[in-house]
Amino acid sequence: MSKKTQGLLMVFTGNGKGKTTAALGLTFRALGHGHRVCFIQFIKGSWKYGELETAKQFPGKLDFHVMGRGFTWKSDDIDKDIAVARQGWDFARKIIAANRHQLVVLDELTYLVTYKMIKATEVVETLTGRDPGQHVVITGRDADNMLIEAADLVTEMREVKHPYSKGIKAQQGIEF
Repeated sequence: MSKKTQGLLMVFTGNGKGKTTAALGLTFRALGHGHRVCFIQFIKGSWKYGELETAKQFPGKLDFHVMGRGFTWKSDDIDKDIAVARQGWDFARKIIAANRHQLVVLDELTYLVTYKMIKATEVVETLTGRDPGQHVVITGRDADNMLIEAADLVTEMREVKHPYSKGIKAQQGIEF
């Protein structure tokens, strides 16, 4: 008996740490099974993230794209951020439509909707119109209700305790 693959729409949201980390874990699980993965980061900018270095070890299997200018809430030019976000979203739509990846991760996409850079209806329309075997993960805080309703899986990361509250800054190998 053959098993039918059903692509899942997964949302990792909430104010706790771990959304991108969970998406990266799923990425490496998929790679371990020979799947092609496209990981698109919408907000993160020019920092040297550990995941970027690791991605180089999977040529032809892991396509990793950093599409943002950095943390939007620290923006020096919001109009430029919106233009870059729109370009990133257009790129993501083409990646999804091309259907060359079994898993597409849209890291921090929720912020583009929250900051009204793109419409939730446009995102949901794209994601519900994708190939039925393609998996998609969306990460970020404050996921729009339309995204939550459209999703097959929603996990909310809830902050219980965080080292920032003790003055411990982001650390290489843990946060980036």
